[in-house]
Amino acid sequence: MTVRPLDPLKSIKMKLGAVIVAAVLVTVSVVSLGRGAGMSAAASALLAGALALSLVQILARGMTSPLREMADVAGAMARGDYGRRVTATSRDEVGELARAFNAMAVQLAEVDRVRRDLVANVSHELRTPITALQANLENLVDGVEQPDAETLRTMLRQTERLGALVAQLLDLSRLESGAVPLQRRTFAVEPVLEDAASESRLHAPGVEVSVLVESPPPVADGDPARVHQVVANLLDNAVRYSPPGGTVELSARRGKGTVTIEVRDHGPGISDEDSTRVFERFYRADASRSSSHGGAGLGLAIARWIVDLHGGEIRAERAHPTGCRMVVVLPAGRT
Repeated sequence: MTVRPLDPLKSIKMKLGAVIVAAVLVTVSVVSLGRGAGMSAAASALLAGALALSLVQILARGMTSPLREMADVAGAMARGDYGRRVTATSRDEVGELARAFNAMAVQLAEVDRVRRDLVANVSHELRTPITALQANLENLVDGVEQPDAETLRTMLRQTERLGALVAQLLDLSRLESGAVPLQRRTFAVEPVLEDAASESRLHAPGVEVSVLVESPPPVADGDPARVHQVVANLLDNAVRYSPPGGTVELSARRGKGTVTIEVRDHGPGISDEDSTRVFERFYRADASRSSSHGGAGLGLAIARWIVDLHGGEIRAERAHPTGCRMVVVLPAGRT
């Protein structure tokens, strides 16, 4: 293990000064002791130089060891190993660099995890409809089944799932890269909520969607089309987890410089652990739920990116006694 006696010092300058002072003290002490012991001046100088160089080597090695560790860890990261970290006990500029390097390594490890999860989840989501399509087409080609309306409808649903997944992936990619500029303006929130609720009722006739907007109706600053997309995604998620005959409540109210939109359902609810992860791509609170019953896990991730672009906030909360509350806070518009 590398000795780091200079770690408590808070700057490189102080460490260099300490190294110089230590070398000088060792040299003077050895020369003085050598004279007292009857050693020649040349022998005393050589011994003093050797000891001073050894001390400088030890101290300098402790100063530069974080840099060598960073080089080794960077090489390991280039090979795909993101689990290694640099010892960051120093309090100087090199220590700050080591801590920043460790923070970067954590972020890269998370990015690599998200990348691997993305590949695995996209592969899974694509494989299911493709397998169903392939089976149906093989049966039709081999003459095992005759073309009929129900078979064609099933194949159409699978292609629609594929198209929806690809569209969501492209949308999320554009949002993350900032390639989708917001068409910001002041707009009334109530018509956006009513439109999203009407669309939701068409797709889920067994669930009642109610809209409650306080008076006077609030106005927001943002892109109404993108806000509509956020509300539609939240409603789609709420309707999916609502029991048959249940109610989803969509509301909006004014705050101090903000507009709060809330979507509440009366489904199974959400745990505290899941509430912090539901906005991750492909994350499902119920891991056992198959993709045929749940979405692809992209709607909430898209909603989060849109809200972030608006400078707003989105969060998931438990509703009492049952259900889940999705809360979106957006900047208020000027009236």
